[in-house]
Formats: sequence, C-alpha cells, structure tokens
Amino acid sequence: MNMKISATIITLNEEDKIRPCLESLKGIADEIVVVDSLSTDSTKSICEEFGVRFIEQKWLGYSEQKNLANRLAAYDWILSIDADEVLSEELRNSILKIKENDTEDDVVFSFNRLNNYCGKWIHHSGFYPDKKIRIWNRNVGKWEGLIHEVIKFNKKVKELHLKGDLLHYSYSKPEDFEKQLFKFAEMRAQHYFDKGKKNAALLSIVSPAYYFIQHYFLRMGFLDGKEGLIMCWVGAKATRHKYLKLKEIQKLNN
Repeated sequence: MNMKISATIITLNEEDKIRPCLESLKGIADEIVVVDSLSTDSTKSICEEFGVRFIEQKWLGYSEQKNLANRLAAYDWILSIDADEVLSEELRNSILKIKENDTEDDVVFSFNRLNNYCGKWIHHSGFYPDKKIRIWNRNVGKWEGLIHEVIKFNKKVKELHLKGDLLHYSYSKPEDFEKQLFKFAEMRAQHYFDKGKKNAALLSIVSPAYYFIQHYFLRMGFLDGKEGLIMCWVGAKATRHKYLKLKEIQKLNN
C-alpha cells in the first residue's frame, strides 16, 4: 500500500464510546494519534490497549486541538475522526482501495456521516447525508473556526467522495442532544456578538419557526418519526435560545 494514514482523534472522558471507534480503525490507520484534554475516566487505558500515541494537552479549542494532533502525526495523510464515530465496513473498504495508490496532495476525500439518535439512525431532518471531508494531506489544509470547525485549504483541491457511511453514535439520551445544541447555541451567540450581528429580538421570533419548517417539512424530518419531530423541535428551541442569548450579551455590553 502506498498511502500511509495517521488517524487523529481528540478526546475528553470518552470511555463509553471510543473502543468501537478504535476497533474500526484496525487495518486502516497506520498509526492513531489521540490528543486528550485531561480525561479523568479510563479513556487513556483503553487507548493504550490499542497502542495509540496518547498525548495529554489542556484544551486549546476544537480547531487548535485537532491541528495539534495533525502536527504530531507521523504521516502527511490525515484521517480525522471523533471518538463517537465508527467507520462502516463499506467505508473501510473504500479507504483500503485509495490506500493502494499514490495520491497527489491536492486530492481530498469526503464521505457521508449517518447520525444515531437514541438508537435510531436519522436519514432526514437535515442530518443526512451530512457530508464531511475527513481525509486530506496536512500540507494543504488545517482546521479553522471556533464553532463547527472546518478544514481550510491553502490551494485548490479536488474532492473525491467515498462510498460508505461514517457512523456517528452521537446522542444516547435526548438530554445529550439538547445539551449539545444549547451549548453550541451559546457559543454561536458570542460569536455573533463579536462579529457585530444585530436584530437579535426579531431573529429570536422568526428564525426558530424557519428552522422547524425547513428541517421538519422541507428536509422531511417527519420521515424520521417521533425522533425526527423531537430533533427538529429541539433544534428550533436552540435557535431561539441562540438569539435570546445574543440579546442578553448585547444588553450586558451596552
């Protein structure tokens, strides 16, 4: 095989989820680099079972933590994966095929992510196909952004889409989903304030309704059953919370 891949993962107290992730990387990753932000559970011991390179680093933020993992990797080709994600067998086979060839550094590889909500796979509601670029040469791109970080490339790249899903075991309990959405909503509110975004009061009324209509009806969330309804409703609530939080931040800073 000509392409050597370093799988990189950032962790914090992932003992409940990381083992299937690491299992799915067997035979795919030529090394696994884990940058851990000082876990207090058994994340480290589980990782050591798989022979990963385990680095402890106080939290730097999503992008910087991931960029550190990439810099520490032995190989230029990076497979970035989260601790609660698992390569499906079809995706594993797709990655094995690309490893057989030499690949120019301006090629990046994407694939779909399939999200699991409380035991149900969500195929609509704006949560699928949820395409992600997760394999690329670190010399041409790095993570940027404080929230929902993305890879920014320093040259024009050619994207190739691989068959198979990245299985995202994201939310085992409804409260996990709501907690995460509200956390990101508050981070986004601060980001909006820093960028000078206005009209928080009006947006807190209009945007939640638009979110629900878009995700439940236009993106066919109703086909995901009661889980789709719950996810779309919580998403609308989080959208409202984002703008109410922005309004609160604006008042505090007047």
